[in-house]
Amino acid sequence: MEKRLNKFIADSGYCSRREADRLIGEGRVRVDGRVGALGDRVTEGMAVTVDGQALSGRGEKVYILLNKPVGIVCTADPREPMNVVDYLDYPVRIFPVGRLDKDSQGLLLLTSDGEIVNRLLRAAGGHEKEYEVEVDRPVTREFLEKMAAGVPILDTVTLPCRVRRTGEKSFNIILVQGLNRQIRRMCESLGYNVRSLRRIRIMNLRLGGLKPGQWREVTEEELDGLMRRLDANKES
Repeated sequence: MEKRLNKFIADSGYCSRREADRLIGEGRVRVDGRVGALGDRVTEGMAVTVDGQALSGRGEKVYILLNKPVGIVCTADPREPMNVVDYLDYPVRIFPVGRLDKDSQGLLLLTSDGEIVNRLLRAAGGHEKEYEVEVDRPVTREFLEKMAAGVPILDTVTLPCRVRRTGEKSFNIILVQGLNRQIRRMCESLGYNVRSLRRIRIMNLRLGGLKPGQWREVTEEELDGLMRRLDANKES
């Protein structure tokens, strides 16, 4: 069976396809002793290594939910001393799906399944993420309406979203896109500063009672529900 080199690496549980492309581009991947190239294809019996580590093309599929604490960085890069992979220290190599900025806490999915990373990143609609946010000023109706309608940031306007007030200076927001530091930038555009931000849901996966730093494995029911949503998104 033939696979693209980046898929082979992802299926080994080493990293996502996007990260595999970066490793290939940096010349850190070898196929049968030669430096691998983007677009290379791997067939059974070929030897693939990353930084000298042999890969099998088949890895144990692990799915972890972590309540990421403030200060931990959503990367598998060992050059980052506060990277989430070293922080979790899980016995199987896993990597984070998506981002949650260093100053935020809350739900983060980590996995050894490179394919699900690509499916989640391709999910243009229906990929809901829910957050609880505290700001430095009273939340007004005007603020909520502008947040919900879309805010100009990063040379674009954010997609319409659902927002509701939960306290004098707090609100709940559900996004279907993931721009860099999106909620913080949206608030800043409207004259607010975020004091705390916590993600409580990714699609059907919920933070629940996990305390900062705690983690658990995704249940079979949760994984089935996630796959059904991704399949429905693909069909639409």
